[in-house]
Amino acid sequence: MGIPEKIQAIEDELHRTKVNKSTEHHVGLLKAKLARLRRELEERKQPKTGGRGGRFGTKKAGDATMVIIGLPNVGKSTLLNCLTNAKSPVAAYQFSTVTVYPGMMEYRGAKIQILDLPGLIEGAASGKGLGKRVLSVARGADLILLLLDVFQPDQATLLRRELKEMGICLDEKPPGVVIEKTATGGITVNTQVSLRKISENLIKDILRVYGIHNAQVLVREDLTTDQLIDVISGNRVYPPSLTAINKIDLVNPGFLDELKGRLQTDFIPLSAKSNVNIDILKEAIYRKLNFIRIYLRPKGGETDYEEPLIIRNGSTIRDVCNKIHRDLENEFNYALVWGRSAKFEGQKVGIDHRLLDEDIITIIKKK
Repeated sequence: MGIPEKIQAIEDELHRTKVNKSTEHHVGLLKAKLARLRRELEERKQPKTGGRGGRFGTKKAGDATMVIIGLPNVGKSTLLNCLTNAKSPVAAYQFSTVTVYPGMMEYRGAKIQILDLPGLIEGAASGKGLGKRVLSVARGADLILLLLDVFQPDQATLLRRELKEMGICLDEKPPGVVIEKTATGGITVNTQVSLRKISENLIKDILRVYGIHNAQVLVREDLTTDQLIDVISGNRVYPPSLTAINKIDLVNPGFLDELKGRLQTDFIPLSAKSNVNIDILKEAIYRKLNFIRIYLRPKGGETDYEEPLIIRNGSTIRDVCNKIHRDLENEFNYALVWGRSAKFEGQKVGIDHRLLDEDIITIIKKK
């Protein structure tokens, strides 16, 4: 029996099984087996690199990467050109973008790579159009911008659904569970909360489905079977998002007010063609990416306040080293820190010290 037949057999059994207290363990194992088989099937279908299909392997650059997701002909290319110095082709017909076009937005000292992706259609996550390749690029983004047409604002639901089906969970937190594989000792489950949605035995059996027989598991929240499977599979990402509605120059203010009352989400109204509210969008992008500024002070020198290093909030000295030079982490000895993250001015810290906005640091290399 091949993988498709195995998948069909499990799906049929799930359909026949009524979910209740006595069957929840069995159903959980079926879901784990089904997810594992689907991943194996998807991996076999992955196209080999070097084939036709355009530039979908754009290298990440800058301080962060944002992708623009939207249906065909909502103005993604026009917006990219407006935000950056890119020259993405613009046309008044659908699917004018058939590859990935990058641009660089410079704002408040940060360099933000913005990618214009081909338009999504319903069924993109299942492979319709260029959907899977588009969504695979979106998985690596630090921020997702959902761009909607003012006359089709309800399509946000479609976009979020397609993203979710490809494992892109917008504005969600990763499940609170940590799985550390070990060489021996079997599977040990430690919980910080009472478990009602899943049992410890089911956690262990699901891990065994994935070939994990020795591990330390720390559960920090009452998670579901699906959440545990997502963590084990490693096929979910959790980027933040912004929503913008384009072409507001084509409607009157009353229409826009009605739209604000109808939609269930906050959005930025704009017109890429007429350059309306573009500065507001830039500021929103910058804030959503949660940047902090770090000032570098050479040993025995003066602090460079003119060109701060832009990093993400929560970054450590290690992240700074990797951003400055790929070999600096190996040459690192210690760092001196002035600012809010330091207990006192000029504190000597290690490479995993977490930095705060406007800290000043001096990195000392090994002799």
